Amino acid sequence: MATKPAYVMVVTPHPDDAEYGVAGTVARWTAEGKEIIYVVCTSGDKGTSDPNMKPEEIAKIREQEQLAAAKLLGVREVIFLRHPDQTLEDTPEFRKELVRLIRMYRPEIVVTADPYRRYIWHRDHRITGRVTLDAVFPFARDHLSYPDLLDEGLQPHKVREVLLWASEDPNYRSDVTDTFDIKIAALRCHKSQIGRVPASALEKWMRDRQEEMAEGEDFELAEAFHREEILW
Repeated sequence: MATKPAYVMVVTPHPDDAEYGVAGTVARWTAEGKEIIYVVCTSGDKGTSDPNMKPEEIAKIREQEQLAAAKLLGVREVIFLRHPDQTLEDTPEFRKELVRLIRMYRPEIVVTADPYRRYIWHRDHRITGRVTLDAVFPFARDHLSYPDLLDEGLQPHKVREVLLWASEDPNYRSDVTDTFDIKIAALRCHKSQIGRVPASALEKWMRDRQEEMAEGEDFELAEAFHREEILW
């Protein structure tokens, strides 16, 4: 009997955030046979400095950029929730969207932005991380949370672990030495966001960052996360 592949769900506030935070690890996971699902919470429709660009235009561009990056990384599926940029709130409705997807795909690992980064942090990142954590525990696990989901055939699911990128309290480092180049290539798919940055400058900045994250490890480059194993 074939072994069922392990699922990982990456919940990202905007198109391109996952490429900064976890793309090197995603590339390694897909090479290992894991199935990766991206959930993109907002359209990133305010992510432009061009005064002539309409929100609906940049949203379409950014979706295509995200699809291109995901294809390069071997991501199985990209789900766009299409909330407007800069409008995410901690609501039962948003949480239910994520609970539904967790119960549908039943990931072993969920990856998202750390909501507890202090001081200057994009509100959409903070809200995405907080709502994702709540969706994972306890709402996706408990059958009496959103009981109407049971009528859709979506049974409770217990996520095994959570990884939070951009954490000020990292306790887990993932070796991305062999997948750094594909991480950079995936980032370059987001031309609307990094198009003015020289390729060499982007690569140097990211390499310096990944070297710093790998300090003390026996590998050269790392992505760092706060990791929580869910025991209950």
